[in-house]
Amino acid sequence: MSGELFEGACMDLVTVNGLSKRYGGIVALSEATFSARAGEVHALLGENGAGKSTFIQILSGAVQHDGGSILVDGQDYRPANPDAAQARGIAAVFQELSLIPDLSVEQNIWFRHEPRTWLGTVNRTEMRRKTLALLEKYNFPALRPDQELRRLTLAERQIVEIAKGLAKDPRILILDEATSALPAREAEWLLNLTRQLAAEGRLVIFISHRMAEVRAIADRLTIFRNGSTVAAHEADAVSDNEIVTQMIGRHLDRLYPERVSTATDRIALGVKGFSSGSRLSGVDFALREGEVLGVGGLQGHGQRELFQALFGATKASGSIELWGKPVSIGNPRQALTGKDGIALVPEDRRGQGLLLTKSVRENLTLSVIKRFTENGLLSRQKEAALVKEMVDFLRIKAGTSEQLAGTLSGGNQQKVIFGKMLLTQARVLLLYDPTRGVDVGTKGEIFQLMRDLAAKGYAILFHSSDMSELVHVADRVLVMRNGRIAATLEGDHISEEEILRAAMLETRAA
Repeated sequence: MSGELFEGACMDLVTVNGLSKRYGGIVALSEATFSARAGEVHALLGENGAGKSTFIQILSGAVQHDGGSILVDGQDYRPANPDAAQARGIAAVFQELSLIPDLSVEQNIWFRHEPRTWLGTVNRTEMRRKTLALLEKYNFPALRPDQELRRLTLAERQIVEIAKGLAKDPRILILDEATSALPAREAEWLLNLTRQLAAEGRLVIFISHRMAEVRAIADRLTIFRNGSTVAAHEADAVSDNEIVTQMIGRHLDRLYPERVSTATDRIALGVKGFSSGSRLSGVDFALREGEVLGVGGLQGHGQRELFQALFGATKASGSIELWGKPVSIGNPRQALTGKDGIALVPEDRRGQGLLLTKSVRENLTLSVIKRFTENGLLSRQKEAALVKEMVDFLRIKAGTSEQLAGTLSGGNQQKVIFGKMLLTQARVLLLYDPTRGVDVGTKGEIFQLMRDLAAKGYAILFHSSDMSELVHVADRVLVMRNGRIAATLEGDHISEEEILRAAMLETRAA
């Protein structure tokens, strides 16, 4: 193992040696080591598929390890389930949410741990009191305890998940990409909260693919690659380039591909007077063939509503033209009309983009099954050939195409969604935060894929919550404010400063 081994006067709160886990023929963890102390923020880094998720699932009691040892407070630790982990003071906030849409905020926070009356019924008064006390103690962004979860945005649901983890008053809190769905203000709140928890003497294990976040709060860091621990460092003793090289096992020459304009004068998607509900009003823009058109601005100003309405997921008024022809898109099925259609990579890959209990093959082909059907008969041979072609093209890491999508790493799940989108043959692509929670290596692959597709004549509408991605990848950027296009930035005007200025201060003619 390269890098520094942790030594110090403080006894480690968690010590892991030789941890191993297999899923059939797939090695998820191999002789992994890890150590961390109370009162620190310890970053756990690695590509998607490096073993981080399996490691924290074992720590949180969701998965049993095959070999190796874990000590917590110097005592053997092998929890049979998450309840046993919580009894030892360990709680996890996972990137993929565990909440129940039909329950309220407070019911989700205290699910299976509700305060009870002496008769054994749920003490709703006490539950409300405890919820309000928790939200006040940690200065949570505005949440109504009685609000139904399904009515919340993905960011708001992520905040509920964080509250659920803290409700257990853990000594060890695991945050798995907890900022990936949060707007900038809420992400800053969580980073400050993380430091507060460490100052209280807790251990926070922090997983993020955003290096700036790691730099802002981590005391130390451990790097995984291919299921093994490859390095451990004091956070201020290693450079970003060294971290990335150790994560991917090679030097990453550049994250963003060279931006060469491939846009033609042909309008692929023309939108006029486009409105939806109270969050989208009078939007006009044109997306050209071969163009990557960015959509930016502060979160909550209509970006999500724009993508959903264009795909037919929500009702909208105004006019849409696809490749010069007026169209009416009342639902997603009408959007997916072959080469002249629109396909979407959604915000919530597990909740909206994938069938987690279905195989990679089924996820890729279920929506395009007609492509393999002749005279009512399904050609498994044609299906298998196209699946293999897509898996190879996108470099999806799976044991076989029959592996369940829910068992893949986040980056490979996102690749399956891209494959599913490409198999529709639609040439107008809506990409909503496509690199959310994805490692740096896979991000580079996605950005290169976007430029390659644009060069082939695809038209791409691209939203990212990370402004630097818009700056480096998009040919032009639409900046949204209050449900409208506040500015259209081109050339040297595409910068984080200009995006923020247009989003907050000025209106620039589009």
